[in-house]
Amino acid sequence: MGYRLSKIYTRTGDQGETGLGDGRRVPKDHPRIEAIGEVDSLNSQLGLLLAGLTELGMEEVSEVLAPCQHRLFDLGGELAMPSYQALNQSEVQRLETAIDVWNEELGPLKNFILPSGSALVAQAHVCRSLARSAERRCQQLNALEPLQGVGLAYINRLSDLLFVAARIIGRRQGVAEVLWEAAAKP
Repeated sequence: MGYRLSKIYTRTGDQGETGLGDGRRVPKDHPRIEAIGEVDSLNSQLGLLLAGLTELGMEEVSEVLAPCQHRLFDLGGELAMPSYQALNQSEVQRLETAIDVWNEELGPLKNFILPSGSALVAQAHVCRSLARSAERRCQQLNALEPLQGVGLAYINRLSDLLFVAARIIGRRQGVAEVLWEAAAKP
């Protein structure tokens, strides 16, 4: 799988560069590193969401979202090692299936909703917005260095899943969705 660090600090990044899995060194603000960082931020926040779901006994939701942490790590690997491919179309399909199942239960959305209602609902929306940010960074990288595989589709579908997960979490908690209220016309 490539080089793994046995030492946490190497001092090789002290001058503003970092190493990729293929041995190249790039600036720490390179679009590839920006994309890796956004995926990592999403994965960390998803871990926080999963911890909250576990505390409340929402195994059904956790079982759908927990594998996403592993796939995000795979996506980070693909970004760090451009010739490495870990994700496949079946992962995208798994997300689509979960979205369809939950959407069937939820029914159509008739208003915009706010990322609110409970801490877990809000945390799911934090994850959703980070997935969108990670997708934007991956798309910026893709414009410079075309990405292979299904990573772009995966991160796009994951943001959709997280939106629906926020709604299903609220439903499981018995929390009403907070509907957007337009500002009064002047």
